[in-house]
Amino acid sequence: MSGGEVPNAPKMGEFYVINPDLEIPLHEVEFTNSDALRPPGGGIIRPETGGFRQFPEPPLLTDTVPEGSLNDFQVAFEGYWLVSDRLKRVFEAVDPEAFQFVQCELVCFDGSVGPLYYLCDVIRTLDAVDENASDVRVLTEGYVNGKFYRLAGGARLAFKKDVVNGAHVFRSPFNDGLIVCDRVMRDALVERGFGVLEGNSGMALSDAADF
Repeated sequence: MSGGEVPNAPKMGEFYVINPDLEIPLHEVEFTNSDALRPPGGGIIRPETGGFRQFPEPPLLTDTVPEGSLNDFQVAFEGYWLVSDRLKRVFEAVDPEAFQFVQCELVCFDGSVGPLYYLCDVIRTLDAVDENASDVRVLTEGYVNGKFYRLAGGARLAFKKDVVNGAHVFRSPFNDGLIVCDRVMRDALVERGFGVLEGNSGMALSDAADF
């Protein structure tokens, strides 16, 4: 539904959508053993319910360029984020119950062992979008969960504070790619150089009230 003076209208500076920074070049890292980690018949490694299954071997990644191509935050690794150790420490310090991690083995172009990286999943799901106060397109035909929040073209999102209930990070059950953080997590990330315009962490933080 659209704007106007409504209860719980979207407010700038309260919640932020975590996305990849599209201005940063894509990585050139191969997920070397992804086939071995997928379940039989599975399209991607990440289960529909999220989290991690027990892997038969550690995830193995290989950087294919001499200068290295990974930033602190990357998406689309078989349904997971790929995060650096320093970004993982921020997530865990602010809201450890929101995340699960699996350590990867990263091999550099020259064959040496790379820095610590982790597959990361946001495992807290909250039906927290206040549709009556938000400006977002809601699709209802043919979706497993009954509806889907279409974010292409932008949206203005408001959230039910009683549902969020102090959670610093969560994803929506009606768009698996809609991952939201509050101001506490946003400030902790920005303080350490993540999601800032002049940075190159690979992360973008968009105000959920107008993105």
